[in-house]
Amino acid sequence: MTALDDALAAIETWPVDNAAAAVVSVEGAVLAAQGDVSRPFRLASVTKPLTAYAVLISVEEGVFSLDTPAGPEGSTVRHLLAHASGLDMTEDVVRAAPGTRRIYSNRGFEVLADAVTEHSGIPFAEYLDEAVFQPLGMSSSQLQGSPAAAAVSTVADLCRFAAELQRPALISTQTLADATAVAFPGLYGVLPGYGIQRPNDWGLGFELRDGKTPHWTSAANSPATYGHFGQSGTFLWVDPDAGVACVALADRDFGPWAIEAWPPLSDAVLAAL
Repeated sequence: MTALDDALAAIETWPVDNAAAAVVSVEGAVLAAQGDVSRPFRLASVTKPLTAYAVLISVEEGVFSLDTPAGPEGSTVRHLLAHASGLDMTEDVVRAAPGTRRIYSNRGFEVLADAVTEHSGIPFAEYLDEAVFQPLGMSSSQLQGSPAAAAVSTVADLCRFAAELQRPALISTQTLADATAVAFPGLYGVLPGYGIQRPNDWGLGFELRDGKTPHWTSAANSPATYGHFGQSGTFLWVDPDAGVACVALADRDFGPWAIEAWPPLSDAVLAAL
C-alpha cells in the first residue's frame, strides 16, 4: 500500500454506512482509491459545480453571457453563479441588492438552470447530460431534481470531472481560471455549516478556500483550493498548488462527524504526496 492508500483508508473509520474516496492527479490519473467507487451517492450541493460547468459551457457556446440579466432586478448570470444575486436560500425572495452580500442560494441555481433552458430551448437535465456527463464518460451520473442539490454520481465519475477541472477540455483554460477566481471580492456571508466568513469568497459555482477558517478542507490546502461540499456527506476539492484533486462521498448527512473527519483526511492526502 502507498501512503495515499493509507491516507484514504481513514474513511473506513468514519461513522457512516458507506463511503468511497479517491485522489486524482493533474494529469487525470487516479492515484489512489478506497471503497466502492462505482456506488451511486446523493451529491447534495456537490451538484452545484456540475450545474455551474454546464452554465459555463453554455456561455462559451453563445447561449447567453455571464452578464445576461437573470434572477432579481439588477442580477446577472454571473451574480447567480457567485451567490451574489441577493436571492434567498430557497424562495423567490430578495434579501439584498445584487453584488452586496454573499447569500448562499439553492434557488439561485434553479433560476440559472431555468435561464439555460429558456435561452437554449433544451431542458436543463438534458443539457447537463449532453454538455458534461456524456463527454466526460460520467455514465452513472444523473440529475434527479433540483440543479442545486439533486445529482447522483459515483466516485469514479467524479474523478473524471476532477480531471476535467485540472486540465479542461470542455471549456477554455481562461474560462476555468475566471470561474475559480474571486467573483465580487470582499462580500461577507455565511458558509453553510461553518458560520460567517469575512470575506466569504466564491468563484462562479465554486467555493474558494482562500483564508477561510473554519473550513471543510485542510489548513494544509493552499488558498487556491476550490470545490464544494454537500449536506449529504460529500465533497470534492481541487488544489492547483498541490496538483491533485480529492473526492469523498458518504451516505450520512453532514454534521459534526464531517467537521471532525474531513480536514484530517485532506491533511493526510496532502502529506502523502
